[in-house]
Amino acid sequence: MSENKEVWKPLSVSEIQDIFNKIPIQWWIAGGWALDLYLERITREHGDIDTLILRSEHLILQKYLYGDWEMFKAFKGQLIPWRLKEKLDSQFDNIWVKKKGETTWAFQVMILDSEKEHWIYKRNGKIRKLLKDIGKESSSGVPYLRPEIQLLYKGGSSVIREKDVIDLKNVLPKLSDTNRDWLKDSLNIQYQNGHQWIEILNSYVKNI
Repeated sequence: MSENKEVWKPLSVSEIQDIFNKIPIQWWIAGGWALDLYLERITREHGDIDTLILRSEHLILQKYLYGDWEMFKAFKGQLIPWRLKEKLDSQFDNIWVKKKGETTWAFQVMILDSEKEHWIYKRNGKIRKLLKDIGKESSSGVPYLRPEIQLLYKGGSSVIREKDVIDLKNVLPKLSDTNRDWLKDSLNIQYQNGHQWIEILNSYVKNI
């Protein structure tokens, strides 16, 4: 399963906000759009749009979307229909959503694991933050994933795409020393033998 622009007609950030604000759950914009919300400008074309929710609230999301939307579990290259009231365990963390009766995908829902008041990074459980500290909010009130966490998801993937490196270089000039160090430390925890982004992070000096 790969990203295919021909089958995606992603909603806008404001359309996502209109839908999710009606649902009584925590949510955030993720992916490249989260980084653009942080930068307060559109840096590149986005082929899709990602949202984030907590696993503890995924059935609430399904209940509110079920009337108008079709939802599928993305798993090992397949898209599997998400049955009504089907509780998803930790192997399922990516839901593709499209309007009923349409063939194009509208948005993705990524599911975050948490433990009590902490978000847990699925690829290495030693990396975590308080849930209250994983998000920021845009000037128009859109919640989005903090940039250092989003970059960890990008850099920590098994495949780093060209657009991920572009995103890193776009965000670095605005990222604080503390958040840049957190990203570097987290990558070092996940990749004890080194990571290609560490040198970029080590050598970066802000132009003041």
